[in-house]
Amino acid sequence: MIILGIDPGLAHTGWGVVETRGTACRARAYGCIATKAGEPIDVRLGRICRTLGEVIEKYGPTELAIESIYFGENTKSAIATAQARGAAIVACSTAGLTVGEYTPMQIKQAVVGTGAADKHQVAYMVRSILGLDHEPRPDHAADALAAAVCHANVARTTALGKARRIPA
Repeated sequence: MIILGIDPGLAHTGWGVVETRGTACRARAYGCIATKAGEPIDVRLGRICRTLGEVIEKYGPTELAIESIYFGENTKSAIATAQARGAAIVACSTAGLTVGEYTPMQIKQAVVGTGAADKHQVAYMVRSILGLDHEPRPDHAADALAAAVCHANVARTTALGKARRIPA
């Protein structure tokens, strides 16, 4: 199974592609899509959608693991993240990927063993689980890889759990 993990954000959308074979998991590629605050919103969202489409075309994932939005005190930030998340889901929907949505706490629990883990713990465990010789950078890419690892764990243990098919 090839899984695309996404950590959505308007300024930085992290992505990571993980391949599983049985219980083994390895990273195929990862990166971060950056957009500039001064650019029009349609340009920024278009770049996220288009770049993820290129990633999907290049690496051929069939599954998507995307982080759900955490609504803290900053509503403005949550709205921007929701827009980026929507652009990412459109790119994945167009390609017919099966979607798994996970809270930040679920992702941390699956990768580190506690939902209270910090970014450094997540990056360290992603490195360890995927057998990388370095911690993935930036943090957004590490978080995207963590989402993919979470999805792989859920897929192994619950036959995709709550994942659902988004019609193309």
